Amino acid sequence: MAERHHVDEIEQVLGGTATGRDSFVSESWRRCVELYGMDPTRKDPAHIVTETEFRNHRQQSEWMIGAARCSLQNLFRQVTGQNYVLLLTDAKGVCVDFFGDDLFVDDLRRAGLYLGSNWSEDLAGTCGVGACIVTQEPVTVHQDDHFGNAHTTLSCTSAPIFDSLGGLAAVLDISLLRSPSPKRSQNLAMSLVTNAARRVEMANLMAESRRDWVLRLSDSPEFLDVDPDSAIRLDGSGRILGYTRGARRLFPEGGAIIGRRVDEVLNLTVDDLPDLMRDRRTEDRVIDMRDGGALFGHAISPQAPRTAQRVARQSGPLAGLCGDDPTMVRLMAQATKLARTSVPLLITGETGTGKTKLARTVHMVGTASGFLALDCARLDAKALVAASRDLTGPSTLLLRRIEALDANTAAALLGVLDSNSDLRPISTTCGDASALDLPPALFHRLAGATLSLPPLRQRQDLGWLIDRMLRRRITDDMRLSPSARAALLGRPWPGNLRELEHALDVAIALCEGRVIDLPDLPAPIGTEAGPPETGEPLEQVMEACGWNMSRAARRLGVNRSTILRRLRRAGLQPPA
Repeated sequence: MAERHHVDEIEQVLGGTATGRDSFVSESWRRCVELYGMDPTRKDPAHIVTETEFRNHRQQSEWMIGAARCSLQNLFRQVTGQNYVLLLTDAKGVCVDFFGDDLFVDDLRRAGLYLGSNWSEDLAGTCGVGACIVTQEPVTVHQDDHFGNAHTTLSCTSAPIFDSLGGLAAVLDISLLRSPSPKRSQNLAMSLVTNAARRVEMANLMAESRRDWVLRLSDSPEFLDVDPDSAIRLDGSGRILGYTRGARRLFPEGGAIIGRRVDEVLNLTVDDLPDLMRDRRTEDRVIDMRDGGALFGHAISPQAPRTAQRVARQSGPLAGLCGDDPTMVRLMAQATKLARTSVPLLITGETGTGKTKLARTVHMVGTASGFLALDCARLDAKALVAASRDLTGPSTLLLRRIEALDANTAAALLGVLDSNSDLRPISTTCGDASALDLPPALFHRLAGATLSLPPLRQRQDLGWLIDRMLRRRITDDMRLSPSARAALLGRPWPGNLRELEHALDVAIALCEGRVIDLPDLPAPIGTEAGPPETGEPLEQVMEACGWNMSRAARRLGVNRSTILRRLRRAGLQPPA
């Protein structure tokens, strides 16, 4: 009976009758029928993406997951025992992080309140996440607000999370399998989820603003230093580099905010910011607004780098490809700047170092819409020309293993590039750029800038990579034993990231409990890295191993005395 009433009400809304529903719900119902062709009488199961699709969504959201994890944990502690489940979805509606009660995990999976579920409106119908993505505002979709009869027992409250440039980055959702009938029963849930989303945005802004001024703002002094309403990031001239959602109210006329001067709306300049730091009482840190209002402000000064070698990390998908390895951080900073240009890129590195992943991420960050990936080892001139015809507008052409390109195809490639100015080539090679045997005209068309990925044995963020790969592969509290971690940190990894991923996959499959130990690890396979005498940059390996000679010896496949002899011969000593 209730299902029939729900369908009847949808028909009334489609006919233009006001039924008392929130306007965003009625508008969503119309889209479900008129745009997506949905039938409210159907009880379609939740849409779950494939494991491969889930890994891709989670990988691209890694930076946001890290920024949101602390806020999600705190929020889940606040609602523990009330049967709520928390979902963090990406901007496309796919759940990439989850907090819920293990007692109800089977029910949550069936309802789609779990990792990998896709709550975009065009697949799930009217729902909290889908409506939030469309409206970009906090919403509660309660029980029969949902379009499909399969979801009418749920109550979902969602809030958008924006990146520091103002784009939608994620949605934070708090849901119940069953809830009290009045929609107002979810008012507290709305308050909790919007506050949590605001704190996630604040954490993300602070993480990427260590070299710039940050001005945190609040209507009252009580929470200014601990839980401000909004924040803006400023360069040395007072122009806005980033902001949280709450700062949009400073510019009520709308329009672009990035690049605007702060003194357009606030009666202060960069020179006034030191007066708003913590050495003054909160009540005295008043900022007059140009429109006659006032706010309380807390200024945070730029942080100096801790060492000369430390490179400031940036945010975004490219920054998610590395931890605190100085070489990789510097490389990702260069890639971020180059991504939004049309400069041709040549990416070099040993097999398995992530050249293709870097190329695809550069394309994703850039402005090109079309994308075509070709393997030069299996490419001929005819296939190249035919494939390139399908590209229209600004596009990226990924050429894997460019060293395998034959002469006829090289000539055809030069012609394709000459005839298509909107085509940006990104090439990868396992060898050195100087060793490529390509026609000079083609080489200079492909190598506008070169990005050289270091092998895994030279990277200082191996421990971070191991932890990140484990998190992407497991959803419970499985961990490495100290001995297993030490063994992985000491391997030479001739297959680099690919070999590490396979090793973890095997270990997870073989592990009987929740602790991966030495017997679970596969034996090292393949050719080990050559000894230092072959030209391996010893100082870089020592830095990556924290100057632990035993670990460096294991990575390079030599004994400890050989490492010690080479250090003495080169005059190298551990840093003081």
